[in-house]
Amino acid sequence: MTRPLQTELDPEAAAVIEEIEAEGVPEWSALSVASARRVEDEVFSAEDPPDVDFVRDLAIPGPGSETAPESESGPESEIPIRVYRHGFNPANADPPNDDSARPVLVYYHGGGWVLGTLDSIDGACRRLARRGKCVVVSVDYRLAPEHPFPAAVEDAVAALRWTADNAAVFGGDPDRLAVGGTSAGGNLAAVTALRARDEGTVPAPERQFLFYPVTDHAFDTDSYRENGDGPLLTKADMAWFWDHYLRSAVDGANPYASVLRARDLSGVAPATVLTCGHDPLRDEGIAYAERLESAGVAVRHDHHPDQPHGFLSTSDSVAAADDALDEIGAELREL
Repeated sequence: MTRPLQTELDPEAAAVIEEIEAEGVPEWSALSVASARRVEDEVFSAEDPPDVDFVRDLAIPGPGSETAPESESGPESEIPIRVYRHGFNPANADPPNDDSARPVLVYYHGGGWVLGTLDSIDGACRRLARRGKCVVVSVDYRLAPEHPFPAAVEDAVAALRWTADNAAVFGGDPDRLAVGGTSAGGNLAAVTALRARDEGTVPAPERQFLFYPVTDHAFDTDSYRENGDGPLLTKADMAWFWDHYLRSAVDGANPYASVLRARDLSGVAPATVLTCGHDPLRDEGIAYAERLESAGVAVRHDHHPDQPHGFLSTSDSVAAADDALDEIGAELREL
């Protein structure tokens, strides 16, 4: 790490934070789960997302679906997904001749494993589909506390398996799969890549995109001390999220919850790790990038010392976030 870990907050990012705070959003940890979910949907769902030629909501079989009881709405283990592709509509019988199968990104939203929906990450997925010229499969995995660890992990892995088997239907290339996500979704992407290395039944992604990921069930880093009061994410919030996600503190030592605690990271997919200076998760993201590098994994670590947690969602207002999305798009196109 040659750049400073933290510098003065970007004025454009500060203006966005001021707007969000003006909405009167309390810390997540001060709310009930139900209230936090309502607030998250109201404040963070995209109001005017960019156009994408093809968007389709589906439900795919989840883990154990063959034995799941039927309900009026179908199998209880179904996983809602939303598929995006820009450039041509796969339902069109006559796509452009120069259009070939595209890379596929299986994407997991953030929200501390407790919050988040397909709508709350819709704008980011549309931008990734456009800039990456790829198929994006957004996964609405089961949330805690109703479905604690490892339910979200099992859904994340099941979605990757399904996408590998069905990518061609949407014009995607099953041999160019990637996983990615923000915050807790970055955690699920990293865990899925680790599971793919460990288990022969999980398709191996070509790359993992980890945007300010959660990597460790611990709160003892300098970034927690410096940024524990926010902005946008606090130490109390993360303790609240972990408490809802884990069945007990013992789960926090499991490498499929805390990927930083995996004994060996060699052989996992190459990674792009994005970290932010004004983020409680900064140091554990940096530590994971360093662990990957020391294990011989190719890593592009993109650190933004003047940005807060969640900054990719501010690309409409913050130039640095827009530039970062361009770089991510270029990597997706090159898969």
